[in-house]
Amino acid sequence: MKAIQKMKNILFKTMLLLVILPACSKSGDTTKTPPPDDDLQGPISRPASGYGADGTYQVAEISFANPEYAGTSVTIFYPAGISTPRPTIFYSHPYGGENKEYNRGLFEFIAKKGYVVVFVPYATNDISVDHRYYTLWAGFTKAAADYPNIIDTKKVGFMGHSFGGGASIGLGYKAFTQNGWGQNGRFLFTMAPWYSYQITQAQLQSFPANTKMISQVYDEDVINDHRLAIDIFKNINIANSEKDFYYLKPSTVAGYNYTTYHTLPNSRNAYDAYDYYGVYRLLDALIDYSFNGSTAGKNVALGNGSAEQVTMPGYNGQFMVPLEVTDNPSPKYSQSKYEFSCGSSTNPRITNCN
Repeated sequence: MKAIQKMKNILFKTMLLLVILPACSKSGDTTKTPPPDDDLQGPISRPASGYGADGTYQVAEISFANPEYAGTSVTIFYPAGISTPRPTIFYSHPYGGENKEYNRGLFEFIAKKGYVVVFVPYATNDISVDHRYYTLWAGFTKAAADYPNIIDTKKVGFMGHSFGGGASIGLGYKAFTQNGWGQNGRFLFTMAPWYSYQITQAQLQSFPANTKMISQVYDEDVINDHRLAIDIFKNINIANSEKDFYYLKPSTVAGYNYTTYHTLPNSRNAYDAYDYYGVYRLLDALIDYSFNGSTAGKNVALGNGSAEQVTMPGYNGQFMVPLEVTDNPSPKYSQSKYEFSCGSSTNPRITNCN
C-alpha cells in the first residue's frame, strides 16, 4: 500500500509537470527563429530521411474492451491496408499514462513505418503491482489471439516507460519463453524504468539468444533512480554487442530548451526533436536490425558509440548534446535525488543497488 500511495503522489507531480513544462520549455528564447516545418516544438524539425523519418503508411486503429480494466479499451495501431500480419511492439505505459493520447506520436510513428503497436491501459489505483502486470499481459495476449491477421508474434518487441519500463522485462521474458513469441526477432526498449517485478535473477540470465536491448535514462529525471535501469542492464544475459545503455542530457538550441525530464518521450508536451532523434530514430533502427538483420540499423541502434548513433541534430550552427552510450553504466547522482530510489524496500531487487 505504501508503494501505491507513493505512486499516487508522484502521479500528481507528473501531471503537474505536464501542465508547467509547455509554459517553460521556451523560457529564455531570445533568438528569433523561423517556425519549424512541422508540429514539433523548437527550431529542429523531424528527420527528412533515414531512421527516424516518418513512414508512408496511413495509421489505422482497432479497439476492444480491456479484459482487466472495466470501462477502458485496448488499442491496436497498425498500417492501414496491410494484407499480412506485421511485426509488433507491445507497449507498457507509465504510471498515470493510461490515455493513449499521452504518447500518440510514438504509436503513430510505429504504424507509419509499417509495424504494429498494442497499447493496454492499466488502472492507476489498481489493487497491486501484480494485477497491473496481469492487466497488461491479458490485453497483449488477447490482442495477439484475436487479431492474427494484424499481429505477427514471430517478430516482437516489448517497450515501456517508467512503471511500464520495469514491467517490460518480466512481461517480455514471459512472452518469449512461455508463449514462444519473437522466434524470428525480439527486443526490449526501456525508458526511465521503475522497479522490475516478476523477474528473477535466473530468468534474467535466461533470455533467448536473439534478444536485443536498448535502455535509456534521462539526466533531469528526479523520479526513478538510474540504478534501476543499470541493474537490469548489467544482469541481463544479452551480449554487449546486442545491447546499449543510453544517457540523454538536456540541450539549448536557438534559445529553446530540449529537456530530459522523466516524461520524455510524450506527444502532449515538449513534443520536439528529442522525441524523434533520441527515441523514435533509435527504435526505428532497432526494429530494422532485430527483425530484418540490417547492419545499418545495428550501427545506429547498437553502434557502441558510433557517430551515426550518438550525433544529434542542430540549427544555425548550434547542436544538441550528443547521446552518451556505454556498455558499463554507472550512476551519476546520489539516490537521494530520486523519488523512487534503488535502495527502497519497495524494490524487489534491492540487493543489486551498487
